[in-house]
Amino acid sequence: MSKRSINGTDFTAMVLAGAEKLQQNAEHVNSLNVFPVPDGDTGTNMNLTMTAGANELKKNNTQSVGQCAGVLSKGLLMGARGNSGVILSQLFRGFGRYASQYEELNAQQFAAALQTGVDTAYKAVVKPVEGTILTVAKEAARQAVYFARRTSDVTELMTEVLAKAKEALANTPELLPVLKQVGVVDSGGQGLVYIYEGFHQYLTGGAANFTTGQATSAAPVLTKTPAAAPAFKPESVSASVQSSAQSQLHTEDIEFLYDMEFFINRKLGENVKADFDEEAFRKALSVNGDSIIVISDDETIKVHVHSKTPGEVLNLALLYGEITQIHILNMREQHRELLTTGMDIAAMPEVFAEIPAETGSAAAPAEPPADDLAPYGFIAVSSGDGISDIFKSLGVDAVLAGGQTMNPSTEDFVNAISSISAKHVYILPNNSNIVLAAQQAKELLEGEREITVIPSKSIPQGIAAAFAFQEDETENVNTSNMLEAISHVKSGQITNAVRDTVIEELEIKSGQYIGISNSKIVAAADDLLDASKALLSNMLENGDEIVTVLTGADTDTNVTDSLGDWLEQNYPEAEVEVHEGGQPLYYYLFSVEP
Repeated sequence: MSKRSINGTDFTAMVLAGAEKLQQNAEHVNSLNVFPVPDGDTGTNMNLTMTAGANELKKNNTQSVGQCAGVLSKGLLMGARGNSGVILSQLFRGFGRYASQYEELNAQQFAAALQTGVDTAYKAVVKPVEGTILTVAKEAARQAVYFARRTSDVTELMTEVLAKAKEALANTPELLPVLKQVGVVDSGGQGLVYIYEGFHQYLTGGAANFTTGQATSAAPVLTKTPAAAPAFKPESVSASVQSSAQSQLHTEDIEFLYDMEFFINRKLGENVKADFDEEAFRKALSVNGDSIIVISDDETIKVHVHSKTPGEVLNLALLYGEITQIHILNMREQHRELLTTGMDIAAMPEVFAEIPAETGSAAAPAEPPADDLAPYGFIAVSSGDGISDIFKSLGVDAVLAGGQTMNPSTEDFVNAISSISAKHVYILPNNSNIVLAAQQAKELLEGEREITVIPSKSIPQGIAAAFAFQEDETENVNTSNMLEAISHVKSGQITNAVRDTVIEELEIKSGQYIGISNSKIVAAADDLLDASKALLSNMLENGDEIVTVLTGADTDTNVTDSLGDWLEQNYPEAEVEVHEGGQPLYYYLFSVEP
């Protein structure tokens, strides 16, 4: 149907339709993963990211397209998982920035918003790669800007955008040779095409009434939140974070006892100050509060603070707009209840958890004064109990469950950072698909905490970085040492192929064991021991390296013993260590260091 412009109701329906379309096809997007490994997760990450944004939009939609785009941007930003999810959040972050000044968007404005989204996403990626979701978004936005000069119909414009996106997607194998070799299109680009298909589906026939926050039957809604998208809970953090257990804390020691979360709507309220000085606002909150996080744009401010004087906090907030979704917990009261019931639960703030928070969720004790903060803190992403124990033994404070099968979100990192009482926090993502989410969390807390993301792309690199850290060294020296440490690590993995394929003349059959060295498949065999030998032969150059073997949850100890015997016979100068990693899907994780 013809549309001269779209308002907030239209935009909300488009987003819900796009999220539903992506959710229905998430497994297909996963299947386009170049490597035939059992944990291709682009579809899962994009689905979880889009679901977070759509659910936020369902709770906070208005007639203003600018406000709705801003709400979506915040939801995507905090829910972003994996590189594809972060890039998706940046595309709509730029879209939201442009749309913020409008109640409705006509065809030319919609096209300009898409282009601003592309510009924002390209700036967010240090080394943009063509033949990916970025290319699909870029070509689609370029076509939108071109075609908007020839039509005033948003529906016609979206038809052109979708057609160009599909064309760009089909061309991704010509830009990335590995895609052509494997015979697939880019998975992230395919995910974006599904979202655009949902947009187009609504514009060509959908109708919705969101006055109550619910779509009519004509507008698609998210049927469910994926089971793989749990909220960030204390139990997803290692026992290291739980060193300040409730039983070790005296109730009266909780100085800033009121845990407050709320939003400020800058568009509403009486005598609202025209300018919002974020730094001055934080400083005012810190007079009688701590654990302060403020995320703001021109229309909405999210606030989290532990305060002695909640009334003063609210009075201060009222200067900048109308307060909504107020959530206040008395942490002393919660602590007494926990002690009474004999519970020993880790202190863990749920920063910007869905409001209202779950009844009975554990609140965090007040953060120590700045003079009492530890100089350094560590967060690491881990997969498997054994690997988590290794990180804890190396002094890592918070271990987030994650890896290929479940990438932590930006919000997960924000919450973990807030749980650590340290002046400077290091993050070890330990997966190339998690680095961007960690960096995005760092940007969100810029000015609040000193954060360094060490771009470790594997568990072995993360372990090497943690080993290289020295408590008595300066930040610059430690950062340099850790970066150097990860540069010397060769990482290897053994898993099963999930489909037939050919990669660089290596023929791989579904079900075979495959060996991956530094993200390149170098071995394939019907036998686990044979595949492991072939991989290690590829990784070991001089024979006198340090070899670390992390066994998976499903690894046969007999195979591990045989592998150890083979290493001893063929590489007698190598120093070999074997640890129980407990990781899923990967029978072995290997590291080789000089």
